[in-house]
Amino acid sequence: MEIILKSPSEIEKMRVAGALAAKVLEMIGPYVKPGVTTLELDEIMQDFIENKEHAISACLNYHGYPKCTCISINEEVCHGIPSPARRLHEGDIVNIDVTVIKDGFHGDTSKMFIVGHDTTPQRRSLCRCAQESLYAGIRAVGPGRNLRDIGKAITPIADRCGFSIVRDYCGHGIGRGFHEDPQVLHYYNDLSVILEPGMTFTIEPMINAGTYKCRVNHKNGWTVTTKDKLPSAQWEHTVLITDDGVEVLTLRAEEDFPRILKTV
Repeated sequence: MEIILKSPSEIEKMRVAGALAAKVLEMIGPYVKPGVTTLELDEIMQDFIENKEHAISACLNYHGYPKCTCISINEEVCHGIPSPARRLHEGDIVNIDVTVIKDGFHGDTSKMFIVGHDTTPQRRSLCRCAQESLYAGIRAVGPGRNLRDIGKAITPIADRCGFSIVRDYCGHGIGRGFHEDPQVLHYYNDLSVILEPGMTFTIEPMINAGTYKCRVNHKNGWTVTTKDKLPSAQWEHTVLITDDGVEVLTLRAEEDFPRILKTV
């Protein structure tokens, strides 16, 4: 495992990339409504990233991925490919996952949207549980702490809600590379990594209403769904380990959560 600690100048670039990724999610919110197609949303975000912010989508052409963003609906866990045939409906829950590259560094974040005015109690509870899991994972990290504390913090939340945590996909280190070491597991585990200032990685728990087991769409090779077709929800932030805590690099203005937490 080769964990890359970021220098002060690299951290500044990570802050810029993280803020831009957050800005994309803030911008797209008003467009997420019944009747819109996921391709339309993707094209709006691509235009914003490339032409307004003069940045690059990290997803586009990544290992052959065909679109700018990942848009995953209801039972789709992750890697939903935007399509002109996929139209949003009242009550859908939608994860939009955005990763941008600005000045050579990545910012990676996602959030859940509820389409229209309301959704089912189960879907609403699932979205709330996934966001609570993300925040618990962030609170669990800091210099000198162990990476496995993330899973230790999230597992009882999912258990209390009666939901499960996806095991096939995880968070990851991030910087100049889209996916760097370490892997970030969101369920209880024995992977021991002591956190140090300068580490940057994502925390992105995927919470399923039913089984944690998933399957990959064999036709497109990307889209992951729950094995039992029950809904899934995910929230994601890129974080930085600081000298005395953690900084959320992709925090949005709408969130009732601190950007900087002191944990030591």
